[in-house]
Amino acid sequence: MEMNFIGDPFFYVAAIPAMLIVGISKGGFAGSLGMIGVPLMTLVISPTQAAAIVLPILCTMDIMGLIAYRKTAHWRNLLCILPGAVIGIIIGAFSFSYLNDDYIRLLIGLIAVLFTLNHWLKLRPAKTDQGPSVSRGTFWGSLSGFTSFVAHAGGPPLQFYMLPQKINKTLFVGTSVWFFFVVNYVKLIPYTYLGQFSLENLSTSLVLAPLAPIGIWLGVKLHHLVPKELFYRIAYVLLFATGLKLLWDGRNGFLQIF
Repeated sequence: MEMNFIGDPFFYVAAIPAMLIVGISKGGFAGSLGMIGVPLMTLVISPTQAAAIVLPILCTMDIMGLIAYRKTAHWRNLLCILPGAVIGIIIGAFSFSYLNDDYIRLLIGLIAVLFTLNHWLKLRPAKTDQGPSVSRGTFWGSLSGFTSFVAHAGGPPLQFYMLPQKINKTLFVGTSVWFFFVVNYVKLIPYTYLGQFSLENLSTSLVLAPLAPIGIWLGVKLHHLVPKELFYRIAYVLLFATGLKLLWDGRNGFLQIF
């Protein structure tokens, strides 16, 4: 296959750290901060192209994660949230043609800013011992599926559903791994149908793919070597600044709404 990848060096200034952070997150160090990947890349390319380039790499990372957690998941919760996630993906696919780049920048920027403020202000789901719920699972699952389709940012809605249950940490991670494994591979279908996997996008994904195992390896190592507090401070500031920049860049979409 002829290689026709993105040649702009500024793209890789954003894409390389973005993919490493995603890998570090998948390696169990940075939690939902893996969602920083698309916002960072959106600073130099369109949101739809950034999402298309990232998805094949996510699918590769998901296989690695599933090897480690193939037998670990809260299966009842998965039955509650996966149908909703598929609904969210379908909504995202059918609304794709109505979401121009400015709208998507606004959405990604808003998710990034709200996720950061949620962390800084210590906002959390209600601390009640809730169990699996079809109604709540469908709501949060569909929201996760939609935000995952648009910007691979399905982590926060999933957390708002799962955290109040206070399940075992390992079981929580395993359930997340299984959830996003299914979600990301389902997304391949509408992404292909919508023509997102151009030769340039796939070639660029292939160029960035070696960063997947490197990032995951770093995530495992950093877990033992680097204070999480320092990493989180830097990453959240970066995510917040990126979100504000995307909100500013997408302001024309806001003006079109009103």
